[in-house]
Amino acid sequence: MTALLAPEWGGIGLLTLLLGFGALLFFRKLKQRRLHRQRLNTPFSPEERAILDRDFPRHRHLPEEFEIRFEGFTRVLMEEKNFEACGGLSEVTAEMKLLISAQAAMLLLGIPRHDFYPQLKSILVYPGAFRDRGRRRFDLREADDRGILLGESWESGSVVLSWDSVVAGGRNEDDGVNVVIHEFAHQLDQMNGVAEGVPILPNREAYARWADVFGRHFDELVEESEGRAEQDPFLDPYGATDPSEFFAVVSETFFEESADLKLEHPELYRELSLFYGLDPASW
Repeated sequence: MTALLAPEWGGIGLLTLLLGFGALLFFRKLKQRRLHRQRLNTPFSPEERAILDRDFPRHRHLPEEFEIRFEGFTRVLMEEKNFEACGGLSEVTAEMKLLISAQAAMLLLGIPRHDFYPQLKSILVYPGAFRDRGRRRFDLREADDRGILLGESWESGSVVLSWDSVVAGGRNEDDGVNVVIHEFAHQLDQMNGVAEGVPILPNREAYARWADVFGRHFDELVEESEGRAEQDPFLDPYGATDPSEFFAVVSETFFEESADLKLEHPELYRELSLFYGLDPASW
């Protein structure tokens, strides 16, 4: 009798184990969702606000309707993304996480569905410019020596940043250069699996309009950068490298020189405004 019952008890034991494991996963996910909601509703402390006032003054121009969202999105990125210190940096401090996350959060404020850069696994922070080791897919401007970089976005799910450049980009709010905005724009571009300067858009009409407007403006920048046009380029010539870099460069310009971009390239500004769900020229 005992031998006949053993398989039945073994099956019950396995079922109990599976149910227990499933319950553990369920409650863990429930806890994660609760923490996520809590982070979305956690405002900046006075100390955090003082850091941003000093190192990212652009946040003070945000319309009131975006302030709570900005604080929550920044908190989620700070606490839910993995930060790693590299190149002799001893640690990624809370202040570093705050400044990087705040600048990255700006891009998401008006996008309906973004899931907080879902492909991003790690944010690697170097103290200064770092050397290209052949692993990059995109890079921001090179420093003086060839192969010395200020920022990267890898298709494998990493953003690499020079802390010096993060601070400089945050403090200089209207020079059109921001390494965090540039690299995280690449992350938005990569969400559809192909990095070609075309992020996820709502419908076919939007894709057709984007292709027309961005294609014409990219070709114009290439001509201007090569000296084949009558005027010097308003946009950074680095955007003429390829369409993916063009999208990252114009995203920097959209957030940092919005009024000038709207004046110089109104069609381009309109497409970016529709995509980002923001109108920074009016702030």
